[in-house]
This record gives sequence, C-alpha cells and structure tokens, in this order.
Amino acid sequence: MERQLRAVEELEAGAKWQAVFHSLWPAYHAWFLTEGDAARPSYLAARQALQRYMPELVPTYERLAALAGGGDSVARFLSLYCPTPYMTGCSQAVWSRGDPILVRNYDYHPRLWDAVILHSAWNGRRVIASTDCVWGVLDGMNEDGLAVSLAFGGRKAVGEGFGIPLVLRYVLEFCRTTREAVSVLRHVPSHMSYNVTVCDSAGQYKTVHVAPDRPTVVTKRPVATNHQEWIEWSRYAEVTGSVEREKFLDERLTDRRETADGLVQRFLEPPLYSTRFDHGWGTLYTVDYRPRSLVATFRWPHIALTLGFDRFEETTLALTYKMGLSVPPGSP
Repeated sequence: MERQLRAVEELEAGAKWQAVFHSLWPAYHAWFLTEGDAARPSYLAARQALQRYMPELVPTYERLAALAGGGDSVARFLSLYCPTPYMTGCSQAVWSRGDPILVRNYDYHPRLWDAVILHSAWNGRRVIASTDCVWGVLDGMNEDGLAVSLAFGGRKAVGEGFGIPLVLRYVLEFCRTTREAVSVLRHVPSHMSYNVTVCDSAGQYKTVHVAPDRPTVVTKRPVATNHQEWIEWSRYAEVTGSVEREKFLDERLTDRRETADGLVQRFLEPPLYSTRFDHGWGTLYTVDYRPRSLVATFRWPHIALTLGFDRFEETTLALTYKMGLSVPPGSP
C-alpha cells in the first residue's frame, strides 16, 4: 500500500491545516460513527470536559473547529472526548548516556495513519509532531526540548476521558519539562490505557501508565511496549510480541557496548521493526527526537528525513508498505 507522507509547516493554523483536515475528514467521519452517532458525547459535554481539564487548549480547539467547518460532528470529533476505541503497537525507549534521545517505532495500519508531520506554534511555543486525528500527537517535541511518545497499554478497559493524542498535544503546547508533563498526565483522564514516555533537554525522563479505571502510575522505566506493569491481555501481548520487545530493549540499554546510533538502528530491525500488516499493523516509521539539538529524524530502512525548528523543509515523501518490506518506491 502506498502513502504520501507530508511534512507541513504552518505556525498559525490556516489554509494548510484546513486542507489536511478536509483530506482526512471523510475517513475520520466514518470512524467517528463506527458505533453510531449516539455513542459519542454531545458537543456540550465535550466542550465542558475540555474546559475543565485543558482550558488553555480551548481557544485553539475553537479556531480549528471553525477552520474545519464548524459542524456538530466536526466539533465533537476534534474534542477527542470519549472517542471511538482504537489500538496500536509501538516500542519506545530513552537513551540517557550522554545527550538524551527518545526513539520509537509507530506500528499501525498504513490506511489509518494521518501521514502528516506538522510544525506549528498555535500557542506561542513551536511544536514538531506526527499527528493523529488531525491535531493530536502520536509523538513529538517542542522548542523547549520536551519530547513525548505513546504506546497502547495492552488493556481492554474503556472509560470517560480523552484520546491520548490530544493530551500529548496539550503537553507539548504548554509544558517545558518532564515534571510538568507528568503533572498533566496525572490530571487529564485518558479513555484507554497507554504508556507515555517523556524526556526533556535536562535528560529527565519518565514512562507514565495511564488508564481509565485506575490511578496513573509514574515509573523511571526508559522502555515501553504494549503492556503496563504486568500482562493483562495475553493474546494481544503474544501477537504483538510486547514482552519480547521490552526484554530486547532492556538488554540493549544495559549493554555497555551499545551506542546511541546503534540503538536507533535496532528500531529498524527485528524484533522491533514489524511488517505484520496482515495482523492489522506494522512499523510505519521510526523516529528519534534529540531534545538538546532540537532535531527529529524520521527513518525507514532506506531513507531518513531530518527536521528541526530552525530548518523545517516542507516535503512530500512517497512510501510503500507491503508484507516483508517498507521502503520508498524504487529503493534498492
């Protein structure tokens, strides 16, 4: 399957974001209605939840909703309050010897991916992020050197809360440090279980287990895959190789012979790199965020795209995903 990855720079939301929204909205509208319109909260309930938990984000939400057309379904969707449940794969780790690096693989189905890297400054702080649900964040970094990424937590529980990509957007828009990010993750409810890894320019990092039905757990773990403190969904853990990937990353980080560049390369190889799209997901990209140099490099087996706040070149990259292979067309 072919996808066009777009790197888009628009510091103030306008025509470019609007065009991205309209290109993605038909698929997202269908997803929003998967369980029926009545299964999603009303506009009033969604806006009240945003105002309660992320009030600083409300003006941005209203501006984007207007750009998107301002309809009821659009506004409810963009709130990401109690959204349609969804799951991903993902592996992520923090390198803490020397300059810190947050590196991760995003594992999902190509058809369900925004395929957009957005450089924005909606609230005065510049953010580079891989988007989800058009304005949420799968992973990203802000100009203060705070980097975040998410991985599904391997639990079936669904509850009242926000889709975690919107919470990560809030973190990058308004936080400067890992400590501030953890405070947000403790406070803002998530509708499903996720593992969020956070790293700042001082080298402080945490992995936070959020869930809709139990207290948030903050750990010093530099590694996260697709389970939390223990295996609770054994079939999912088995299919995704969550335990094996976690063990592999632990071994790499404790091996004194390992290097920063070596660790990044490991994410482009088994067992971290996956082409199991027949199971619903495979590795769509690898990215490493470097909070001190403020550079992000998105990687595939035969190509890399480096973006930074001082030099962000808008580009379109053709990618092909197929069983056993994930490379740009024409690559060797």
